[in-house]
Amino acid sequence: MELNRRTLLAGAAAAGVTAALSSTAHATGGNRPVKSLFGKLADGTKVYRWSLENGGTRLKVLSYGGIVQSLEIPDRRGRYTNVSLGFDNIEDYVSSSPYFGALIGRYGNRIGKGRFTLDGKTYQLSVNDGENSLHGGAKGFDKVVWDVEPFTRGSDVGLHLHYTSVDGEMGYPGTLRTKVTYTLTRHGDWRIDYEATTDKATVVNLTNHVYWNLAGESSGTIYDHELSIAGSRYTPVDSGLIPTGELAKVAGTPFDFRRTKTVGEDIRVPHQQLLYGKGIDHNWVLDKGGTDRPQWVATLRDPSSGRTLKIATTEPGLQFYSGNFLDGTLVGTGGSVYRQGDGLCLETQHFPDSPNQPSFPSTTLRPGQTYRTTTVHSFSA
Repeated sequence: MELNRRTLLAGAAAAGVTAALSSTAHATGGNRPVKSLFGKLADGTKVYRWSLENGGTRLKVLSYGGIVQSLEIPDRRGRYTNVSLGFDNIEDYVSSSPYFGALIGRYGNRIGKGRFTLDGKTYQLSVNDGENSLHGGAKGFDKVVWDVEPFTRGSDVGLHLHYTSVDGEMGYPGTLRTKVTYTLTRHGDWRIDYEATTDKATVVNLTNHVYWNLAGESSGTIYDHELSIAGSRYTPVDSGLIPTGELAKVAGTPFDFRRTKTVGEDIRVPHQQLLYGKGIDHNWVLDKGGTDRPQWVATLRDPSSGRTLKIATTEPGLQFYSGNFLDGTLVGTGGSVYRQGDGLCLETQHFPDSPNQPSFPSTTLRPGQTYRTTTVHSFSA
């Protein structure tokens, strides 16, 4: 696939993405992560919050769901605000969260009819989105308590999060041992490294579900945010938001973000795909494909504050979700009600329903293999 100029430049950087980020970021050292009690689950299990700060970025992470509860970055004048949607209490995360800030697994996105066949055997998964399975089922990785281990490594700080999903959990085969590492680098980048191994052939597709609003989590819609995505194709869906199998060109459609435009520019266009998703809820086929090292794939900017997010990943796909199902029933950390379009997600991952789509990049993991992916979020103003 043809790469755009930004991707080519990133791929050519001899020292990789992390070194490229250093030219525009302020380098400072961070302190060891700080642990505090955030709340308790109904069964008495304690949920902790870890606070990290490095390179001008402030991050707060929960042991429940590996949730990013807050991520603060400065604007062009140095003023900090939280740019991720979320709650200020554990009860709302348990009862009503639409995956705010959470780690997603075993399988990010949808699997049609909650069913797939692997090595001649059909597996029925937990169904929680109409007739489909979404984000791992009724109790995915977003709803479990992770073991968290803080670390400092040179001038970087971070957290190792561990969870073992037993054979048959939510219908998935194999015991999956998962390790996710959140790192705040000395340049203020938030890096996520995913690893997993299995004792039986299975499928896996891990991601993170932060809802971004670079103007601030309680500031209103993201329709004026400027976005570019290095993808010339996307995967159209049916009325249940399951891919049809086609890799359609974005040219001439509301899904063309190859050149920067505002999120809201075409979001009300009467296009059948937008009607299915009640907005944008689609996977982009990244021009770079799957790569060994992270490469730039998306840039999001809030013109009012100057805050900019650049995303690099090893993954072949990017799910862009424009917050279509925020319905005014949830109250966020800033005390405001979240309505449609008050945040957006840019989820790096493999494609939806890949286990049922032989032409899509494979999500099969076998014993003896290690699943590894990396995504880097870089901030500036």
